[in-house]
Amino acid sequence: MPRTIVSLSDSEKEWLTRLAETERVPVTEIVRRALALYRRQSGEPPSFDELLDRSHGLWREGDGLAYQRSIRDEWETS
Repeated sequence: MPRTIVSLSDSEKEWLTRLAETERVPVTEIVRRALALYRRQSGEPPSFDELLDRSHGLWREGDGLAYQRSIRDEWETS
């Protein structure tokens, strides 16, 4: 993963450090989350992986594979 140097004020660095300690994650994770949020809000279309993450678990009507097969069977019998 590429690295980037970012200059912050003392208060920004202290805030990031406190937040990271509170959430028990590295400061880099807080920065990654903030960047991801900024990108989503900037209107950039989500990546394929982001769409998969968002849609994971949405199907609640039983076995999804069985449903998919039944739909495909309808195509073949039509």
